[in-house]
Amino acid sequence: MEKSTKHASQSEATQAKLIAAAQALMLRQGYAGTTVDEICAEAGLTKGSFFHHYASKEAICRAAVDAWGAMGTRLYAEASSDPNADPLDQLHRLFDIMISFTTRDEPTLCMVGMMSQELALTNPAMRTVCAGHLEDWTRMVVRMLSEAKRVHWTAVDFDPVRVGWLLNAIWQGSMLIAKTRQSPEMIRSNLELARAYVVGLFANPPAPARAPRKRSA
Repeated sequence: MEKSTKHASQSEATQAKLIAAAQALMLRQGYAGTTVDEICAEAGLTKGSFFHHYASKEAICRAAVDAWGAMGTRLYAEASSDPNADPLDQLHRLFDIMISFTTRDEPTLCMVGMMSQELALTNPAMRTVCAGHLEDWTRMVVRMLSEAKRVHWTAVDFDPVRVGWLLNAIWQGSMLIAKTRQSPEMIRSNLELARAYVVGLFANPPAPARAPRKRSA
């Protein structure tokens, strides 16, 4: 049992190294510009180790995108870690988390967004993978918006799904444009504008929490 556990741990460590290497290279030079040899060199592993775990470059790209999505899910979950928090406070916390990404030393990039841009029109399988992660993010925001709409008076009527996708587009699009402008400040500015837009959807100041409207008979 101990030997089996040790082997599984070593296998997981090898996969983690390969995924981290694939993420670093593909974020820097794209999917097409990255080779299996480069991934192995970056990870400090042999091609035998690579192909023991992954059948192809596409297979590790999928694993890298899934790992990136899982990491994002864990980070974004902090926004709603308190189930009793006001949903508007959760949305503010979400914006704070996104803005915090722009203050790090490395560029603000998204593996899901970058692989979507490069592969969505040519690789149906990867398009499906990336679409799933983008939908997960939007679903999280839609839940917060829907709950905020349920408990607060709104200044204007709005569709949480449409607003959720708008915020996703602002987030992903800002990272894309910031790559060419080399300007994390622009991302922060766009996110603060998006925050102001969301705040403007609700009565200012927000009315006290209210019970859900009763359906008429």
